[in-house]
Amino acid sequence: MSPPSRRLQTKPVITCLKTFLISYSLIFWFTGVILLAVGVWGKVSLEAYFSLISEDSTNAPYVLIGTGAIIVVFGLFGCFATCRGSPWMLKLYAMFLTLVFLAELIAGVSGFIFRHEIKDKISKAYEGAVQTYDGKDNKSKAVDALQKKLHCCGMTNSSDWGKTEYSKFHGIPMSCCKSSDNCTEENLRDPGKASTLVFPQGCFSLVTSVLESNLGIIAGVSFGIAFFQVIGIFLACCLSRYITNNQYEMV
Repeated sequence: MSPPSRRLQTKPVITCLKTFLISYSLIFWFTGVILLAVGVWGKVSLEAYFSLISEDSTNAPYVLIGTGAIIVVFGLFGCFATCRGSPWMLKLYAMFLTLVFLAELIAGVSGFIFRHEIKDKISKAYEGAVQTYDGKDNKSKAVDALQKKLHCCGMTNSSDWGKTEYSKFHGIPMSCCKSSDNCTEENLRDPGKASTLVFPQGCFSLVTSVLESNLGIIAGVSFGIAFFQVIGIFLACCLSRYITNNQYEMV
């Protein structure tokens, strides 16, 4: 048992650590809310991009949503552990923060390392989607969504559609049209008329620029949050150590 004078000196230190860790846990909880929001936004706004690459990649927004939900729960757990002053809870919280740190660091590094492979994959997937376009399946709907949203047409330009089976019967898809005026199937089968009615820019450069900018944001956020975990790990370990060494009980 430590002397009363030592305990009196230690109490302000622990109170200070407690205040900082609760503040940190609230910020950590808020980052979970942000990840939840980004996941929902990705599901709503970027679903077409994901479904164009492959059916499995549509799970990416759910990963963000799930991660955000876990962080929200453990952020609240961190506040509870700090208020309770339980060393084992604080150690568990520090362990979780360490896992989050490693996971986010790996995610950020992987995003930069594999960004060119992702770009190549999108190129092949988009070209294949254009060649097999029928206006009905999911990939065709994804192509239509991208062309309408980004105001583009074809892989590099509208002439790409002339090489497809779809164009032999229907011409260029309606999703390439600048406006509905005179944009009929008959006019879209005529290359001369169609060139004045559809978007001149190809979609691939726009798709990759949008995805690369989003990957940059996600990677930056991942690195930022990852190194932010170091502060929480330090505070949780210090508080647990002080409580254990000084047999201090919070009230």
